[in-house]
This record gives sequence, C-alpha cells and structure tokens, in this order.
Amino acid sequence: MKKLMLLYSLLFVLFNSNAQDISLTGSQVLGEIKNPLQWEGNVKKTADLEYEISVTGFIDDGWHVYSQFTPEDLDKGLGPIPLFIDFKLVDKNYTLNGPLIESETRREYSETWGFDEVFFEEMMVLNQKVHLTSSTVKTIKAILYYQVCIDVCLNEERYVVFDLAANKVFFIDNYDEWNTYSSTENYKEELDATAKMDSAKNPKTRGLWTIFFIAFLSGFAALLTPCVFPMIPLTVSFFTKQSKNRAAGIKNAIMYGVFIIVIYVLLGSVIVGLFGADSLNALSTNVWFNVIFFILLVVFAISFLGAFEIALPQSWSNKVDSQADRGGVLGIFFMALALAIVSFSCTGPIVGTLLVESASKGGIAPIVGMLGFSLAIALPFALFAMFPGWMNSLPRSGSWLNTVKVFLGFLELALAFKFLSNADLVLQLHWLEREVFLAIWIAIFGTLAFYLFGKIRLPHDGNENHISVGRLSLGLLVLAFTIYLIPGIWGAPLKIISGFPPPMNYSEAPYGVGFTKLGSAGSAEKYSMPDGAELGPHDIIAFNNYVAGLTYAKKVNKPVLIDFTGYACVNCRKMEERVWANPEILGILNKEIVLISLYVDDKRLLPDNEQYTSKTTGKRITSIGNKWSDFQIKEYQANAQPYYVLMDLQEQNLNTPIGYTPDVEKYKNWLNEGLDNFK
Repeated sequence: MKKLMLLYSLLFVLFNSNAQDISLTGSQVLGEIKNPLQWEGNVKKTADLEYEISVTGFIDDGWHVYSQFTPEDLDKGLGPIPLFIDFKLVDKNYTLNGPLIESETRREYSETWGFDEVFFEEMMVLNQKVHLTSSTVKTIKAILYYQVCIDVCLNEERYVVFDLAANKVFFIDNYDEWNTYSSTENYKEELDATAKMDSAKNPKTRGLWTIFFIAFLSGFAALLTPCVFPMIPLTVSFFTKQSKNRAAGIKNAIMYGVFIIVIYVLLGSVIVGLFGADSLNALSTNVWFNVIFFILLVVFAISFLGAFEIALPQSWSNKVDSQADRGGVLGIFFMALALAIVSFSCTGPIVGTLLVESASKGGIAPIVGMLGFSLAIALPFALFAMFPGWMNSLPRSGSWLNTVKVFLGFLELALAFKFLSNADLVLQLHWLEREVFLAIWIAIFGTLAFYLFGKIRLPHDGNENHISVGRLSLGLLVLAFTIYLIPGIWGAPLKIISGFPPPMNYSEAPYGVGFTKLGSAGSAEKYSMPDGAELGPHDIIAFNNYVAGLTYAKKVNKPVLIDFTGYACVNCRKMEERVWANPEILGILNKEIVLISLYVDDKRLLPDNEQYTSKTTGKRITSIGNKWSDFQIKEYQANAQPYYVLMDLQEQNLNTPIGYTPDVEKYKNWLNEGLDNFK
C-alpha cells in the first residue's frame, strides 16, 4: 500500500521508510532460539491399505513459510527455499497417490529475487494420500524441510512419524530417536505441535488497518476536488430547508452519511464478489493485470490533468435526482447516490486507484478500503449538515481545487509506471530498467514543479497572475524531491523511495556509472587473494570457512566478523545492499576486520565421515549449511539469520552479537565498539 501513500501524499513518501522492514530489531533476536511455527498432524484411513496423512503448521504473526511452489534461482543459487517433504521408504513400504496438496498461499513479487514468492501466512496444511504395499506397514517416516522468515530467516527441518497403528503423528526432535522409532500405541508423545485449533493465531489485522487509514486519507483528498468540494454547501442548504427542526436535521444528516458509506462499501463488495477474495492477490501479481493497472492509472491521470472527464451517463444522474426529490429515507438514499454519480469524474480515478491497490492485498481489502474512503467523504457532509454554522470556516471554492486535482493526476501518472515496472521485472524484458524508470519520474515530478510554480497551464486552470504561498511551498518540495532523484541515474541508492524503482542490479550499470566491479578483468592484479577467500558483497574479501578465516585473521592480527547468513535470506541481502554499502562501514569491512560469511543454507553435502547427529539439537548434520547452523546454535544460542558476531583471535566476543540492524549509524557504532575493545 505504500505506493498509494505516494499517490496521495508526497510529503509522506519523502519521510517514509521501507514497508518491508518489520519492527524486529537485532537486539530482539539476540541469544534466542526461535520457534515461530508449531506443528500438529493427522492420520485418516480412507480404504483398505489407503490413508490420508496431513500436517498443520500454525505460524506466528508476521512470519511466513515458503511454499513448495515458490521458485528458486538455480543458476545463481539464490532465492527462498521451497518447502519439501522427504518421504522415506517410498515404493518399498508405500506409494504416494498424487502430489502433496497444500492449503491457500499468497503470491507476491520480490524485488530482491526478481520473481514471485509463494508463501503461507498464519496457517498451513499439507495433505498426502498414500497406498501401503502391505498391511504389515505400521509407520510412515518423513523429514519436513522448510524456511520460515520475518526480519530474519530460519532454515528448519522436522522429523515426522505417521504412526498408522496408534493413529497419531509424532514430531520428534532427535534424529537418532526418530530413525529408530517403531510403532507402539503406548509411545510417549513428543509433539511440538501442542497448539490446538482453539489457540490458533488470530488473523492479522495490521494490513487491513493500513489499507483503511490510507483509504481514509484518500477520501479527504477526494474532498478537495472541484467535483466534490462545492457539493458541501449545496447539501447543507438542502438539509437546512427540508428538515422541520434541528433534531430532524441531525437525523437526516446521519442517515445521509451512512448511505454514502453503504454505497461505496457495496462497490468494494462487488469487486470481491466478482473476482473472489482469494484470487485478487494472484491477479495483482500477474503480468497482464499489472499492464492493465498501468493503462488504467494513465487514463485516470490524463483525466485529472484535464484532457477529458470520466463521467457516468447523464441519464443516470437525472433519474437519481428525480428520486431524491421524493423525501424520506428513500429520498436521502438517492441523494447520497446522486453525490456518488455526480462527483464520479473526480472520485472515480481515486476510487479506481484505491481498488487496484487494495486488490493487490487480496481478501476483503477492497471492502475495507471503500469503508475508509467513504467514511472520510461522509463525515464532512454529515457534520456540516448537522452544524451549518461551520460553513463559515470553509475556504471558498476556486482555482486551488483544480490545482489539487492536477497534482493528484501527476502523482497517479508516476504511480502507473510502478505497475509497468512490475510487469517488466517479471518478464525480465529490461525495457524499463532503473535508469529509465528514474528518468521518467524526474520528468514527471520536474514538470509538476514547473506547474506548481505557474510556468505551465492546463485546460481548467484560472488566469491568476500570482501563486499562493502554499502552492509555492509545495512546488519547492516537489523540486527538491526531483533533484534528489537525479543522482539515482548514476547509481545513488535513493533509500527514501526504496521499493519503487527497479532494484540496483536491474540496471544498465548495476555498479554505478563509471564503476568497474573488482572481480572483473584486471582485478587480479590489484588483489592478492588469501588462500580460501573469495570476493563477497561489494567485493569485500570474505571466507566461507571458519577455520580458514580465523587462521588468516591471526596472520594479519585483525578481529573477526562472523556473518551467519543464507543464500535465501532476504534481509541478509538488505543488510549488504543498504548498510554494508555505506562508505564508512564498507571501509571498516575492507580494512579493519576479517569477514567470515557462513551460509546456513549451503546444500552441499559433507563427506560421509563428517556427517553426525548434533548433541545440541539432535538433528542429523549432513550438509555444510547444517554444520554452520549447528555451530551458531551451539556457540551463540541463536538460530536466525542475519546474525553478526565480532570476536578476537582467542574466539572471545568483543561485544554483544546483533541480528538484523537496518540503522546504519547503530551498526557502525556496534562495529566501532568491537574494534575499540580489540585494540
């Protein structure tokens, strides 16, 4: 929804932060073994030798688990880790009847990975039908692999036993115990999924409240348009003349406001009814749907700029007006409907944009959006009808109303290109790369600044010879924002609008104009790479092996920064792109420490003689990623990534380890504290 916040409030965007940064700080993940997913299971016999087995996961608020259908970038080894169930002894003891069926998921485009992520929120259910090869088979064993993320990511595996004899499902922590399990109805239950349906998490409401709030602001923006604002005194005059006394006037005004809300909420309900609550989000991430959004917003923008008006048929307005004269409750309803129809040329584009944005959230978001929008519209009409004396405090109608309308038109035009960018990113066409996108925005907001300064006139503008102080101030603000955008063409990160333009790597010059990546041809002459090291983010010399990195640190007498990270860790990438890229921090990482990056999701298998069962977690350690994850849990009692540890050459912590820390100054202070302690 942040895109809509830009559309209706440039001021808000200029001081806003990235919507994806959830309020879990590094200190909150310190020294804590997180378990944001609780499991329970079910065994159901459907026929002779046939069973349906299932597991249900209850996901903590804010966390999400990636679906088996979320894609991976196999070429680069990056991207979220899809869920996978490894059923043991398949075809020997039983066969799988059909694919693993999963419950409803959400799809959302990731600018970090460049493709759609598919994931579960709140709850997940996985069902599998099986056919036993013999009636002597009493158990089905499986290992459940998945990644659960918030500001940090956890790569988990759970050992599951479907006990057909006991008709129970056990989630066993210890690998050896799971491996040697044999069916018995008296077996002690070791279910981690003790959370039952009565303790299942309540649906999250934060997203809907955000939609409601932004829609409410959108309603106030619609009030300040030429089609709506002048309607306020007309409505007040009607209720003042038609009401027999003050009590009747207040009653009629309240009914009028309620009917406005009902009409717009019905519109949101129709959208949900037509498309389905669950399919709206899937539609919004579709390439062609994004292209349609782009075209719609361009049409809305051109309308606001004065090229034409989007209006409903005049016959509709005439019929509704005639019904409004009937009086009574029905007459008040038709008055509210008349307001919606007559003001459609101004409210239509805003309502359309709002529905587009709320549809991208899926569920009942369009209904909630229309509730917020209509409440903002209804309140002033109802209140001024109840208290006519307040009319004296309203500013007079004038050309400023058209200025507001044109301002919204420019913002809608800028927002439209975000949807076109989404489609281009999904298709990887590279038609609308970062530089082109920013050039378009610079042109749009630069033109808007000239308009606000009175240097450009549009069809419905007045003939004033001067501009107001408010219009001048807004023009200066837009001009400052335009100037801020310009360095982005040459590689500036533009953190204020992070998430709007295509990512840095989707660019004609991914490393900035005139910058040559150190790992490219000729760099070997500048760097003598230590044994066991490689170039990490921003070409920092990094080790992926703990022993090799520590050995080198002792050789050069520098402290060690252990970076517990993952190829599939979104916020690890954010830290690298937004925090490590800071010149001061980058200088520290290049010159004053030895970086050891340990990837906990490295899938390369350890040699057989190095595989073991962890004494800390009881899990089987089979891969390099397992090894580093077990090391993190054993040494630091934490299992989330990113996680940063500064230590001396005797492997003692120099300060308190931290997790995800998007605050550059805080992260720099943490590094300097460790360096001071080392010295």
